[in-house]
Amino acid sequence: MAATNIAAHAGHLANVFAQYPVEVAHGEGVWLHARDGRKILDFYGGHAVAGLGYAHPRWLAALERQARQMAFQTNALPMLIRERAAAKLAKFAALGLETVFWLNSGAEANENALKLAFKITGRAKAVALEQSFHGRTAAAGAVTWGARQKWYGFPRTPFDVGFTPRDDAAALERNIDRDTAAVIVEPVQGVGGAYPLGKPMLQALRQRCDDVGAILIFDEVQCGVGRSGSPFAANFYAVTPDMVTAAKALGNGFPVSALLLSDRIAAQLKYDDMGTTFGGGPMACAIAEAVIDTIESESLLANVRQVSNYIRSSCIVGPITGVQGLGFLLGLKTSRPAKEVQAALLDKNILAGTSADPNILRLLPAYIMNEGHVDLLSDALAKIPA
Repeated sequence: MAATNIAAHAGHLANVFAQYPVEVAHGEGVWLHARDGRKILDFYGGHAVAGLGYAHPRWLAALERQARQMAFQTNALPMLIRERAAAKLAKFAALGLETVFWLNSGAEANENALKLAFKITGRAKAVALEQSFHGRTAAAGAVTWGARQKWYGFPRTPFDVGFTPRDDAAALERNIDRDTAAVIVEPVQGVGGAYPLGKPMLQALRQRCDDVGAILIFDEVQCGVGRSGSPFAANFYAVTPDMVTAAKALGNGFPVSALLLSDRIAAQLKYDDMGTTFGGGPMACAIAEAVIDTIESESLLANVRQVSNYIRSSCIVGPITGVQGLGFLLGLKTSRPAKEVQAALLDKNILAGTSADPNILRLLPAYIMNEGHVDLLSDALAKIPA
């Protein structure tokens, strides 16, 4: 469909998304093919979703195989694929969080994690970090920094919320107390600018939650499932929360998310504490299993670490003054507005992202990205005025 036809039919879609000036026709590997014939190198990865890139043969095979066998079945009927995928995810995570609840999206996983924390503790307050993003549902939006001023929409939040600075461990004692049911954090903030909290801050959060009896939730929707170069950022920092949420790269484009629970949390579950229609669907579980199999069998964690280091060493050129983040959730610090750098890169057929920080260009590439692709990015950046 030509761009003019898209414009002609645009009235049928809700006008709520700012969109880049390129229409994608199909993707292959780390490349996007536009309808105007352009071939675009994708460092944005569908907003951290396309961890395996596009049209990966293992992903396609798992999708087709499970679709032919059974596309969907209610959770009221047990299926081996659900348990097998849960065991695969728990083993991959290697965090001692052995119970998995399958859902559909990152926001839904965070919503259920928060609900469990309130139910188990009987308390009324949640604490999140400044610059956080946890989703657009009622509870997840309530713990998202700035949501109430920008887009939240609900007349009130479903519980009390406090925010604490992301770089001030001393403030935790003041902001997290015995009224706090849950503390939810992204170990590496995504929308907040690919900002790594770092091990000392995460350790301080763990200790403070232990001191006051609050439940610690790691939102690894964006930084998890290999994006950090470890199974989860929790592994990299050696800090174990009570719950971890995962989504995005877990399905490589197929809607699936998961909530991983510690034994202490899982032991308190009762029937009907959580529920879902599409969560745990056999296609979603088959895809999650295939994604983890592929990450492991193709040594993609090692590739993420190697190529991430290469980005750090080769891309401080042109308007880039530094790099922050972890693995393939990186923020390139820009000397001019990141949106300008992003637009200049797109003119050179490279797609990158931005963030809430106006001087951070965010990179969320597929785990199959190699150093040759990074050279293309570095060469393009070198041609952009600082």
